[in-house]
Amino acid sequence: MRSIAAIGLVMLAGAPALANDTSAVLTTGGLEFVTNQDIVMESEELFISKEEIRVVYQFRNTGEVDQNILVAFPMPDIVPNFFSPVAFPMGPDDNLFEFETTLNGEPVETTLHEYAYAFGVDRTKLIKQLGLPLVPITSAASEATDALDDETTARLLHLGLVAPDEYDAGEGWEKHHWPAWTYKATYTWEGDFPAGETVTVEHRYKPSVGGTVGVSFLSEPYEDYDPAKEYADKYCTDEPFLAAVRKTLTNPDEPWSAPFFESWISYILTTGGNWGGNGIGTFRLVVDKGSPDNLVSFCGEGVKKIGPTTFEMVKTDFWPDRELEILILERQPTQ
Repeated sequence: MRSIAAIGLVMLAGAPALANDTSAVLTTGGLEFVTNQDIVMESEELFISKEEIRVVYQFRNTGEVDQNILVAFPMPDIVPNFFSPVAFPMGPDDNLFEFETTLNGEPVETTLHEYAYAFGVDRTKLIKQLGLPLVPITSAASEATDALDDETTARLLHLGLVAPDEYDAGEGWEKHHWPAWTYKATYTWEGDFPAGETVTVEHRYKPSVGGTVGVSFLSEPYEDYDPAKEYADKYCTDEPFLAAVRKTLTNPDEPWSAPFFESWISYILTTGGNWGGNGIGTFRLVVDKGSPDNLVSFCGEGVKKIGPTTFEMVKTDFWPDRELEILILERQPTQ
């Protein structure tokens, strides 16, 4: 493995990870994932950019019986952040990620399962009882939480479901309360997997992209938090990569003065281990950083540059053991 800081790609030890199909069963407790040893994932082609995630699978039923399987596709969590330039997906409320599925080229109807969580507790029932939208990042959700009575607001504050915001917009101090719950979503669909045959499944959707207004990982450790270590663990940023970013500082004494802002993309890969066989037969990942002026870092082995903005990793018999976290440093426009 090598670190290619000049092109903004860091390739260190550690397996990548993203949002993979898995077989599932619906129970009274919600959605649970199950293992299916007869269905093997022969290949997976995965493309990731800020604008779109596209994945094409080849599944083969190695058993002697035709199967109709409930398949689940979990999406990244949506965590509201009203003080950061997060490019959240902005599809309709009933399909926020603009998720599309085809089976052997034919469109498939999917079912959306969505939940509201705060501090690891499922608060979906309460949010629905209050008549609040489950998607917390919409203007409708913000207006609804801000209009709640004081007693209800105090209850939601206690549960971590809303966040207070105080400011002076020129007419005196105002206090508002915005949605703070985490939105979790999983799409499910049913598909026929004939015995001895291979079927092609394709998904497309808009990713949830987090971010910051500047580069945050060059700061010194503080209050038992080391940003450089967190980024090294999560995105496999190494010293050559950090040095390349430091060279762009407009003020060497100010770690936030690098001319970039961060974008983060997550993809769930580990559920791919629920299929049979020796993992994913052939796995190909392509990451597009968007602009030749941008930098990108993620954990992977054998990654190579295949275009001005694209990077590729190919694996055989691939067993994902962690989720893929991608850091894109987008160069700010010059003044």
